[in-house]
Amino acid sequence: MIAAVTLAQGLLPLQLQFAPSDSNAIPLWFVTAQSWPAIQTAIGPAATRYAAACGFEPKPGRLQLLPGADGGLAGALFGLAEKEVKGRDPFAAGRLATTLPAGVYRFANAPHDPELAALGFLLALYRFDRYRADPAERPQLVAPDGIDAARLEAIARAVAWGRDLVNTPANDLGPAALERAARNLAEEFGAAFEATRGDDLLEHNLPLIHAVGQAAAEAPRLVDIRWGREDAPRVTLVGKGVAFDSGGLDIKPSNGMLLMKKDMGGAAAALALARLVMETKLDVRLRVLVPIVENAISAASMRPGDVLRSRKGLSVEIGNTDAEGRLILADALALADEEAPELIFDFATLTGAARVALGPDLPPYYTDDETLAAEIAAAAARVADPLWRMPLWRPYESMLESQIADLDNAGSGGFAGSVAAALFLARFVVAAKAWAHFDIYAWNPKPRAHAPQGGDVQAARAVFALLEARYRR
Repeated sequence: MIAAVTLAQGLLPLQLQFAPSDSNAIPLWFVTAQSWPAIQTAIGPAATRYAAACGFEPKPGRLQLLPGADGGLAGALFGLAEKEVKGRDPFAAGRLATTLPAGVYRFANAPHDPELAALGFLLALYRFDRYRADPAERPQLVAPDGIDAARLEAIARAVAWGRDLVNTPANDLGPAALERAARNLAEEFGAAFEATRGDDLLEHNLPLIHAVGQAAAEAPRLVDIRWGREDAPRVTLVGKGVAFDSGGLDIKPSNGMLLMKKDMGGAAAALALARLVMETKLDVRLRVLVPIVENAISAASMRPGDVLRSRKGLSVEIGNTDAEGRLILADALALADEEAPELIFDFATLTGAARVALGPDLPPYYTDDETLAAEIAAAAARVADPLWRMPLWRPYESMLESQIADLDNAGSGGFAGSVAAALFLARFVVAAKAWAHFDIYAWNPKPRAHAPQGGDVQAARAVFALLEARYRR
């Protein structure tokens, strides 16, 4: 069962897990038009006649419950698209977690992708019930044969934990609370933890993080987590942690502010990925840098036209105070780059332009490393965590020119906003062997087979699969 999350628990991960093996588990039959004749033989003539009487057809998404002789539930049929169908949802079985009655179920036959189907079921069990209890019992699934059940449970827990972070409103997840969540994560896995707050950011040469967050009631800060053996390959994750984004003095309109509790979705993705790396004990020297701010409005707000010095030494003219995410990432990336790690990945809910180009379900990623780009694409396809490579088109660097500083944070021209933001970040990464930037949305505008409407963790599963392939012990 799923444990409720409370403030006192500090946003602990939900207990999403498979049911123990049970010989009485209710069979789930996955049906396509091609397999339907064979499944009719398997379930028997009485169940076949009952399904026909109820109008069941072997079409994607169709669910038919089958009664037993004792009046109980004897099984269920669930329609899938044929394996060859383009655009087929590998997580379609997740719908069973929200449509089946409570009980313990098992796969009676293999869906097209048993591992993804089982993971989809676990992910679909998630509910954000911190403020409104949902006591309804939910179905449980026995782990299918041949899958790594513990690994899938770890993924489901990490994603649920990240979703909780994104869904929690800013009055309960401001900068201090997000720092506590990161601290709790570090303590859970015995990682080293450090936080630099307020004016100490200036002492530690993190001026852009300080400038963006200094107007808020809660001080800006940088969280720094380290884990793993010192001589392992260095992998650094950076996550944008804007607890709420008003836009600053270039204030957002009201409809643009409604979802800004999710502007720390990059931090949630980086921390959820860190949880997976540590729980599965990948052989890396992991570092997680999360710059945490609230982009608020007060007498201390940075102003359009201000020129700020970055950690790297580059001066940045503030063309728009609502382009704050790239500022805090710039200092964090510069810090990460100083160690010349093997890999840097940053995650950020950075631009609306990315959503215009690719929509909410398909985040773009940017890298100049062709090997890494291919690994990301292959991992994303393998685990159904969709990503799409976009170009670091260098001629567009002219959009970032300033008349009085090295860079303008907002760019000019009104085009290629996501590309321009990525090019801005690229100026702060020079020593790392490889770097990739993910411009994520971190939100499901409508329910999906494996996720309810609301916060989500994008790109983390794909990057975890890549890291597993490289560094699993």
